[in-house]
Amino acid sequence: MIAAVVIPAFDLRAALRLHPRLQAKAAALAPLPGTEPLIGSVTGIAEGKGVRPGMRLGEALATCPELELVEQDPATAEQAWEEILRRLEDAGFAVEPAEPGTVFFESRGVERLYGGLEPALKRALAAVGTVWDPRVGAAERRFAALAAANVARPGQALIVSDDRARSFLAPLPLTLLPLERDRYEELEELGVRTIGQLAGLPGSAVAERLGPDGRRAWSLAGGDNAEERDGKVHPRRPAAALHETLEFPEAVGNELTLRRGLGVLLDRLLARPERAGRPPRKVAVWARLVGGASWRRTVTLREPTADPARLRAALGSKLLELPAPALKLRLEISELAEHTGEQLELVAAEGEALKGQLREGLRQVRAAVGAGGVSTVVEVAPWSRIPEARALLVPRDD
Repeated sequence: MIAAVVIPAFDLRAALRLHPRLQAKAAALAPLPGTEPLIGSVTGIAEGKGVRPGMRLGEALATCPELELVEQDPATAEQAWEEILRRLEDAGFAVEPAEPGTVFFESRGVERLYGGLEPALKRALAAVGTVWDPRVGAAERRFAALAAANVARPGQALIVSDDRARSFLAPLPLTLLPLERDRYEELEELGVRTIGQLAGLPGSAVAERLGPDGRRAWSLAGGDNAEERDGKVHPRRPAAALHETLEFPEAVGNELTLRRGLGVLLDRLLARPERAGRPPRKVAVWARLVGGASWRRTVTLREPTADPARLRAALGSKLLELPAPALKLRLEISELAEHTGEQLELVAAEGEALKGQLREGLRQVRAAVGAGGVSTVVEVAPWSRIPEARALLVPRDD
Protein backbone atom coordinates (compact mmCIF):
# COMPACT_ATOMS: atom_id res chain seq x y z
CA MET A 1 0.00 0.00 0.00
CA ILE A 2 0.95 3.65 -0.37
CA ALA A 3 1.19 5.70 2.81
CA ALA A 4 1.12 9.48 3.17
CA VAL A 5 2.36 11.41 6.19
CA VAL A 6 0.93 14.92 6.53
CA ILE A 7 1.88 17.76 8.90
CA PRO A 8 -0.77 20.49 8.56
CA ALA A 9 0.48 24.09 8.42
CA PHE A 10 4.06 22.86 8.45
CA ASP A 11 5.54 26.21 7.39
CA LEU A 12 3.82 27.97 10.31
CA ARG A 13 4.80 25.26 12.80
CA ALA A 14 8.43 25.57 11.70
CA ALA A 15 8.37 29.36 12.06
CA LEU A 16 6.79 29.09 15.53
CA ARG A 17 9.76 27.06 16.78
CA LEU A 18 11.50 30.43 17.22
CA HIS A 19 8.38 31.96 18.84
CA PRO A 20 7.02 29.28 21.21
CA ARG A 21 4.88 31.80 23.10
CA LEU A 22 2.67 32.21 19.98
CA GLN A 23 1.82 28.52 19.71
CA ALA A 24 -1.07 28.91 22.14
CA LYS A 25 -2.37 32.12 20.50
CA ALA A 26 -4.19 33.13 17.34
CA ALA A 27 -1.34 33.44 14.84
CA ALA A 28 -0.85 33.36 11.08
CA LEU A 29 2.00 33.60 8.59
CA ALA A 30 2.46 37.14 7.34
CA PRO A 31 2.53 37.75 3.57
CA LEU A 32 5.94 38.15 1.96
CA PRO A 33 7.03 41.75 1.23
CA GLY A 34 6.06 42.84 -2.26
CA THR A 35 3.42 40.13 -2.71
CA GLU A 36 -0.36 40.19 -2.52
CA PRO A 37 -1.43 40.78 1.12
CA LEU A 38 -2.79 37.29 1.75
CA ILE A 39 -2.04 35.49 5.00
CA GLY A 40 -0.58 31.98 4.99
CA SER A 41 -1.16 29.07 7.36
CA VAL A 42 -2.98 29.75 10.62
CA THR A 43 -3.06 28.13 14.06
CA GLY A 44 -6.07 26.17 15.26
CA ILE A 45 -7.04 28.99 17.63
CA ALA A 46 -7.04 31.51 14.78
CA GLU A 47 -9.07 29.14 12.63
CA GLY A 48 -11.59 28.79 15.44
CA LYS A 49 -12.05 32.58 15.39
CA GLY A 50 -12.85 32.63 11.69
CA VAL A 51 -9.44 33.24 10.14
CA ARG A 52 -8.66 31.13 7.07
CA PRO A 53 -5.48 30.70 5.01
CA GLY A 54 -5.54 32.89 1.92
CA MET A 55 -7.60 35.65 3.59
CA ARG A 56 -6.66 39.22 2.85
CA LEU A 57 -4.64 40.71 5.67
CA GLY A 58 -7.15 43.48 6.42
CA GLU A 59 -10.06 41.04 6.52
CA ALA A 60 -8.16 38.68 8.82
CA LEU A 61 -7.29 41.48 11.28
CA ALA A 62 -10.89 42.70 11.23
CA THR A 63 -12.14 39.17 11.95
CA CYS A 64 -9.60 38.59 14.73
CA PRO A 65 -8.05 41.86 16.04
CA GLU A 66 -5.69 39.97 18.38
CA LEU A 67 -4.21 37.97 15.47
CA GLU A 68 -0.41 37.70 15.73
CA LEU A 69 1.52 37.79 12.45
CA VAL A 70 4.58 35.55 12.15
CA GLU A 71 7.30 36.27 9.61
CA GLN A 72 7.87 33.48 7.13
CA ASP A 73 11.06 31.53 7.81
CA PRO A 74 11.76 29.37 4.74
CA ALA A 75 15.29 28.44 5.81
CA THR A 76 14.18 27.08 9.18
CA ALA A 77 11.27 25.25 7.53
CA GLU A 78 13.54 23.60 4.96
CA GLN A 79 16.06 22.58 7.60
CA ALA A 80 13.34 21.10 9.84
CA TRP A 81 11.80 19.25 6.89
CA GLU A 82 15.15 17.74 5.94
CA GLU A 83 15.61 16.55 9.53
CA ILE A 84 12.19 14.84 9.42
CA LEU A 85 12.98 13.13 6.11
CA ARG A 86 16.30 11.87 7.43
CA ARG A 87 14.63 10.44 10.55
CA LEU A 88 12.15 8.58 8.36
CA GLU A 89 14.97 7.25 6.20
CA ASP A 90 16.92 6.18 9.28
CA ALA A 91 13.85 4.20 10.35
CA GLY A 92 13.88 2.29 7.04
CA PHE A 93 11.30 4.25 4.99
CA ALA A 94 12.16 5.11 1.37
CA VAL A 95 10.38 8.46 1.13
CA GLU A 96 9.17 10.62 -1.74
CA PRO A 97 8.57 14.19 -0.48
CA ALA A 98 5.74 15.96 -2.31
CA GLU A 99 6.09 19.32 -0.56
CA PRO A 100 7.20 20.46 2.91
CA GLY A 101 4.70 18.80 5.24
CA THR A 102 3.68 15.94 2.92
CA VAL A 103 5.66 12.78 2.17
CA PHE A 104 4.81 9.41 0.59
CA PHE A 105 6.32 5.95 1.02
CA GLU A 106 5.42 2.37 0.16
CA SER A 107 4.62 0.11 3.10
CA ARG A 108 5.46 -3.18 1.40
CA GLY A 109 9.15 -3.04 2.31
CA VAL A 110 8.64 -2.17 5.98
CA GLU A 111 5.60 -4.26 6.95
CA ARG A 112 7.78 -7.31 7.59
CA LEU A 113 10.29 -5.16 9.43
CA TYR A 114 7.75 -3.87 11.97
CA GLY A 115 5.27 -6.74 12.00
CA GLY A 116 2.41 -5.42 9.89
CA LEU A 117 0.98 -2.34 8.23
CA GLU A 118 -0.37 -0.55 11.29
CA PRO A 119 2.83 -0.97 13.38
CA ALA A 120 4.83 0.34 10.42
CA LEU A 121 2.60 3.42 10.19
CA LYS A 122 2.92 3.99 13.94
CA ARG A 123 6.70 3.79 13.58
CA ALA A 124 6.58 6.45 10.85
CA LEU A 125 4.60 8.75 13.15
CA ALA A 126 7.13 8.19 15.93
CA ALA A 127 9.99 9.00 13.54
CA VAL A 128 8.39 12.32 12.63
CA GLY A 129 7.85 13.25 16.29
CA THR A 130 4.76 14.11 18.30
CA VAL A 131 5.76 17.78 18.47
CA TRP A 132 4.65 18.15 14.82
CA ASP A 133 1.21 16.52 15.34
CA PRO A 134 1.63 14.30 12.25
CA ARG A 135 -1.07 12.06 10.86
CA VAL A 136 -0.75 9.20 8.34
CA GLY A 137 -3.07 7.55 5.84
CA ALA A 138 -2.64 4.40 3.78
CA ALA A 139 -4.49 3.15 0.71
CA GLU A 140 -3.89 1.40 -2.61
CA ARG A 141 -3.99 4.74 -4.43
CA ARG A 142 -1.92 7.83 -3.73
CA PHE A 143 -4.78 10.33 -3.59
CA ALA A 144 -6.85 8.16 -1.26
CA ALA A 145 -3.84 7.85 1.07
CA LEU A 146 -3.34 11.62 1.01
CA ALA A 147 -7.02 12.25 1.71
CA ALA A 148 -6.98 9.77 4.59
CA ALA A 149 -3.97 11.49 6.13
CA ASN A 150 -5.65 14.90 5.84
CA VAL A 151 -8.80 13.82 7.67
CA ALA A 152 -7.03 11.70 10.32
CA ARG A 153 -6.57 13.03 13.84
CA PRO A 154 -3.11 14.02 15.10
CA GLY A 155 -1.12 10.86 15.77
CA GLN A 156 -3.70 8.64 14.05
CA ALA A 157 -3.01 6.09 11.29
CA LEU A 158 -6.05 5.77 8.99
CA ILE A 159 -6.14 2.81 6.58
CA VAL A 160 -8.57 2.78 3.62
CA SER A 161 -9.10 -0.44 1.69
CA ASP A 162 -9.46 -0.26 -2.08
CA ASP A 163 -13.05 -1.55 -2.11
CA ARG A 164 -14.29 1.34 0.06
CA ALA A 165 -12.02 4.09 -1.26
CA ARG A 166 -14.74 5.62 -3.45
CA SER A 167 -17.28 5.77 -0.62
CA PHE A 168 -14.61 7.14 1.72
CA LEU A 169 -13.74 9.98 -0.67
CA ALA A 170 -17.34 10.89 -1.56
CA PRO A 171 -18.24 13.11 1.46
CA LEU A 172 -14.84 14.83 1.70
CA PRO A 173 -14.46 18.52 0.73
CA LEU A 174 -13.20 19.65 -2.68
CA THR A 175 -10.22 21.43 -1.11
CA LEU A 176 -8.38 18.10 -0.99
CA LEU A 177 -8.22 18.09 -4.81
CA PRO A 178 -5.36 19.86 -6.63
CA LEU A 179 -7.29 22.86 -7.95
CA GLU A 180 -6.77 26.60 -7.85
CA ARG A 181 -8.65 28.60 -5.23
CA ASP A 182 -11.01 30.27 -7.72
CA ARG A 183 -11.95 26.85 -9.11
CA TYR A 184 -13.21 25.76 -5.69
CA GLU A 185 -15.38 28.88 -5.50
CA GLU A 186 -16.66 28.29 -9.04
CA LEU A 187 -17.68 24.72 -8.24
CA GLU A 188 -19.34 25.75 -4.97
CA GLU A 189 -21.41 28.33 -6.86
CA LEU A 190 -22.58 25.48 -9.09
CA GLY A 191 -23.61 23.47 -6.02
CA VAL A 192 -20.66 21.06 -6.12
CA ARG A 193 -19.15 20.93 -2.63
CA THR A 194 -17.86 17.38 -2.15
CA ILE A 195 -15.57 15.00 -4.02
CA GLY A 196 -18.45 12.59 -4.59
CA GLN A 197 -20.57 15.30 -6.24
CA LEU A 198 -17.70 16.13 -8.60
CA ALA A 199 -17.14 12.45 -9.43
CA GLY A 200 -20.84 12.17 -10.35
CA LEU A 201 -20.55 14.78 -13.11
CA PRO A 202 -19.75 13.85 -16.74
CA GLY A 203 -15.99 14.01 -17.31
CA SER A 204 -16.37 15.82 -20.64
CA ALA A 205 -18.43 18.58 -19.03
CA VAL A 206 -15.87 19.05 -16.24
CA ALA A 207 -13.02 19.18 -18.76
CA GLU A 208 -14.88 21.74 -20.88
CA ARG A 209 -15.60 23.97 -17.88
CA LEU A 210 -12.37 23.60 -15.86
CA GLY A 211 -9.79 22.51 -18.43
CA PRO A 212 -7.05 19.85 -17.99
CA ASP A 213 -6.67 20.50 -14.24
CA GLY A 214 -10.38 19.99 -13.73
CA ARG A 215 -10.31 16.77 -15.75
CA ARG A 216 -7.46 15.44 -13.61
CA ALA A 217 -9.30 16.41 -10.40
CA TRP A 218 -12.41 14.62 -11.70
CA SER A 219 -10.45 11.44 -12.43
CA LEU A 220 -8.87 11.58 -8.96
CA ALA A 221 -12.30 12.01 -7.39
CA GLY A 222 -13.53 8.92 -9.22
CA GLY A 223 -10.42 6.87 -8.47
CA ASP A 224 -9.67 6.40 -12.19
CA ASN A 225 -6.40 8.18 -12.92
CA ALA A 226 -3.41 6.81 -14.84
CA GLU A 227 -0.99 8.15 -12.24
CA GLU A 228 -3.03 6.52 -9.50
CA ARG A 229 -3.13 3.15 -11.26
CA ASP A 230 0.66 3.26 -11.58
CA GLY A 231 0.77 2.85 -7.81
CA LYS A 232 4.46 3.59 -7.48
CA VAL A 233 6.38 5.80 -5.11
CA HIS A 234 9.68 7.13 -6.38
CA PRO A 235 11.99 7.48 -3.36
CA ARG A 236 14.31 10.43 -3.29
CA ARG A 237 18.05 10.19 -3.32
CA PRO A 238 19.29 11.49 0.06
CA ALA A 239 20.71 14.97 -0.25
CA ALA A 240 24.38 15.68 0.36
CA ALA A 241 24.80 17.21 3.82
CA LEU A 242 27.56 19.71 3.05
CA HIS A 243 27.36 23.20 4.51
CA GLU A 244 29.52 25.95 5.99
CA THR A 245 28.38 28.82 8.21
CA LEU A 246 29.83 32.26 8.92
CA GLU A 247 28.56 34.40 11.82
CA PHE A 248 29.18 38.14 11.77
CA PRO A 249 29.96 40.06 14.98
CA GLU A 250 27.28 42.57 13.97
CA ALA A 251 24.64 42.87 11.27
CA VAL A 252 26.10 43.27 7.77
CA GLY A 253 24.28 44.88 4.87
CA ASN A 254 27.27 45.90 2.74
CA GLU A 255 27.33 43.93 -0.51
CA LEU A 256 31.12 43.84 -0.67
CA THR A 257 31.42 42.31 2.82
CA LEU A 258 28.72 39.75 2.04
CA ARG A 259 30.45 38.77 -1.20
CA ARG A 260 33.75 38.35 0.66
CA GLY A 261 32.01 36.15 3.23
CA LEU A 262 30.38 34.13 0.47
CA GLY A 263 33.79 33.58 -1.11
CA VAL A 264 35.22 32.30 2.18
CA LEU A 265 32.33 29.85 2.59
CA LEU A 266 32.69 28.69 -0.99
CA ASP A 267 36.40 27.98 -0.56
CA ARG A 268 35.67 25.98 2.60
CA LEU A 269 32.95 23.93 0.91
CA LEU A 270 35.02 23.10 -2.15
CA ALA A 271 37.85 21.92 0.13
CA ARG A 272 35.62 19.43 1.98
CA PRO A 273 36.85 15.83 1.47
CA GLU A 274 33.27 14.49 1.47
CA ARG A 275 32.77 16.03 -1.95
CA ALA A 276 35.17 13.42 -3.41
CA GLY A 277 35.93 15.64 -6.38
CA ARG A 278 32.30 15.78 -7.57
CA PRO A 279 31.12 19.24 -8.70
CA PRO A 280 28.02 20.84 -7.12
CA ARG A 281 24.81 20.70 -9.11
CA LYS A 282 22.54 22.60 -6.70
CA VAL A 283 23.75 25.19 -4.18
CA ALA A 284 21.76 27.22 -1.64
CA VAL A 285 22.70 30.41 0.20
CA TRP A 286 20.93 31.10 3.51
CA ALA A 287 21.00 34.10 5.83
CA ARG A 288 19.66 34.87 9.30
CA LEU A 289 18.35 38.43 9.17
CA VAL A 290 18.06 41.16 11.76
CA GLY A 291 14.79 40.64 13.61
CA GLY A 292 14.96 36.82 13.56
CA ALA A 293 13.59 36.08 10.08
CA SER A 294 15.52 34.04 7.54
CA TRP A 295 16.19 34.28 3.82
CA ARG A 296 17.13 31.52 1.39
CA ARG A 297 17.83 31.22 -2.32
CA THR A 298 18.64 28.03 -4.24
CA VAL A 299 20.62 27.98 -7.48
CA THR A 300 20.51 24.96 -9.79
CA LEU A 301 23.48 25.06 -12.12
CA ARG A 302 22.88 24.32 -15.76
CA GLU A 303 26.23 22.51 -15.82
CA PRO A 304 27.71 21.17 -12.56
CA THR A 305 30.97 22.96 -11.81
CA ALA A 306 33.54 23.31 -9.05
CA ASP A 307 35.02 26.47 -10.59
CA PRO A 308 35.02 29.08 -7.76
CA ALA A 309 34.67 32.00 -10.20
CA ARG A 310 31.56 30.55 -11.85
CA LEU A 311 30.00 29.69 -8.50
CA ARG A 312 30.68 33.18 -7.14
CA ALA A 313 29.06 34.69 -10.23
CA ALA A 314 25.99 32.46 -9.86
CA LEU A 315 25.53 33.06 -6.13
CA GLY A 316 26.79 36.62 -5.72
CA SER A 317 23.86 38.17 -7.58
CA LYS A 318 21.45 36.53 -5.13
CA LEU A 319 22.89 38.62 -2.29
CA LEU A 320 21.31 41.69 -3.89
CA GLU A 321 17.90 40.23 -2.96
CA LEU A 322 18.59 40.32 0.78
CA PRO A 323 15.71 42.31 2.35
CA ALA A 324 17.65 43.24 5.52
CA PRO A 325 21.16 43.09 7.03
CA ALA A 326 22.42 39.60 7.84
CA LEU A 327 23.71 38.23 11.14
CA LYS A 328 24.69 34.83 9.78
CA LEU A 329 25.53 33.52 6.30
CA ARG A 330 25.36 29.85 5.36
CA LEU A 331 26.24 28.06 2.14
CA GLU A 332 24.94 24.56 1.38
CA ILE A 333 25.53 22.04 -1.38
CA SER A 334 22.12 20.47 -1.87
CA GLU A 335 23.11 18.09 -4.64
CA LEU A 336 26.36 16.81 -6.13
CA ALA A 337 26.87 15.53 -9.64
CA GLU A 338 27.61 11.85 -10.11
CA HIS A 339 30.66 12.36 -12.33
CA THR A 340 34.02 13.88 -11.44
CA GLY A 341 35.14 14.86 -14.93
CA GLU A 342 34.20 17.81 -17.10
CA GLN A 343 33.38 17.98 -20.79
CA LEU A 344 35.73 20.56 -22.31
CA GLU A 345 34.93 22.79 -25.28
CA LEU A 346 36.26 21.77 -28.68
CA VAL A 347 36.22 25.39 -29.89
CA ALA A 348 36.72 28.32 -27.51
CA ALA A 349 33.71 30.64 -27.19
CA GLU A 350 33.84 34.00 -28.91
CA GLY A 351 35.60 36.59 -26.76
CA GLU A 352 37.63 34.11 -24.69
CA ALA A 353 40.89 35.16 -26.37
CA LEU A 354 40.20 38.82 -25.55
CA LYS A 355 39.37 37.96 -21.93
CA GLY A 356 42.60 36.02 -21.65
CA GLN A 357 44.60 38.96 -22.95
CA LEU A 358 42.84 41.25 -20.48
CA ARG A 359 43.64 38.94 -17.55
CA GLU A 360 47.28 38.75 -18.64
CA GLY A 361 47.46 42.56 -18.86
CA LEU A 362 46.01 42.92 -15.36
CA ARG A 363 48.50 40.38 -14.06
CA GLN A 364 51.40 42.38 -15.55
CA VAL A 365 50.10 45.63 -14.00
CA ARG A 366 49.89 43.97 -10.57
CA ALA A 367 53.42 42.64 -10.96
CA ALA A 368 54.68 46.12 -11.82
CA VAL A 369 52.86 48.34 -9.28
CA GLY A 370 51.58 45.91 -6.63
CA ALA A 371 48.29 44.24 -5.75
CA GLY A 372 46.48 47.56 -5.30
CA GLY A 373 47.30 48.79 -8.78
CA VAL A 374 44.10 47.43 -10.31
CA SER A 375 40.86 48.35 -8.60
CA THR A 376 37.13 48.18 -9.19
CA VAL A 377 34.64 50.96 -8.47
CA VAL A 378 32.03 49.69 -5.99
CA GLU A 379 28.99 51.88 -5.33
CA VAL A 380 28.27 51.98 -1.58
CA ALA A 381 26.22 55.14 -0.94
CA PRO A 382 24.64 56.42 -4.18
CA TRP A 383 22.37 58.72 -2.15
CA SER A 384 25.26 60.69 -0.66
CA ARG A 385 25.74 64.35 -1.65
CA ILE A 386 29.51 63.96 -1.34
CA PRO A 387 30.93 62.49 -4.58
CA GLU A 388 33.86 60.84 -2.78
CA ALA A 389 31.46 58.97 -0.46
CA ARG A 390 29.32 57.46 -3.20
CA ALA A 391 31.82 54.80 -4.28
CA LEU A 392 34.96 53.01 -3.14
CA LEU A 393 37.95 51.68 -5.03
CA VAL A 394 38.34 48.01 -4.16
CA PRO A 395 41.32 45.90 -5.32
CA ARG A 396 40.30 43.31 -7.89
CA ASP A 397 40.72 39.70 -6.79
CA ASP A 398 40.48 38.03 -10.21
